[in-house]
Amino acid sequence: MKIAVGSDHRGFEAKQQIKAIAAELGHECIDVGTINSNPVDYPDPAYLAATAVSKKQADRAILVCATGIGMCIAANKVHKVRAALCHDELSAQISRDHNDANVLCLSGDQIGEVLLRKMVEVWLNTEFSGGRHERRVKKIKAIEEGKDPSGIKTANV
Repeated sequence: MKIAVGSDHRGFEAKQQIKAIAAELGHECIDVGTINSNPVDYPDPAYLAATAVSKKQADRAILVCATGIGMCIAANKVHKVRAALCHDELSAQISRDHNDANVLCLSGDQIGEVLLRKMVEVWLNTEFSGGRHERRVKKIKAIEEGKDPSGIKTANV
């Protein structure tokens, strides 16, 4: 799988760790920046990574800033992106299993190396389960298209 990986200066060290973890798991990383710990605005790498996912140049993306909040907000502005801010293994797993998240946003300041590894591994290894969750993702897509999701008819699963 191709994974776009980006960070601001506060997430730079975590991004380097994520690239190593993803490579160990056999994934190809596309590093969209930043290249060091000099200050940079988080919307820039968020846009590049999210756009790579939207345009199918990457299968998924992982973004890191100080809290993960800014990256998540910025990434979710890109069409076809479902970015999830996760803080533990369970939220990372459910973001994929239930929500088909295609961008993982993490805190570079609040997650240690061990938890970071576990979260990245579970997120990259979890597939979308579909089923009853599929209709909810379809409703999210309807909102993205400016439609009222309550008008979307889906099969009850």
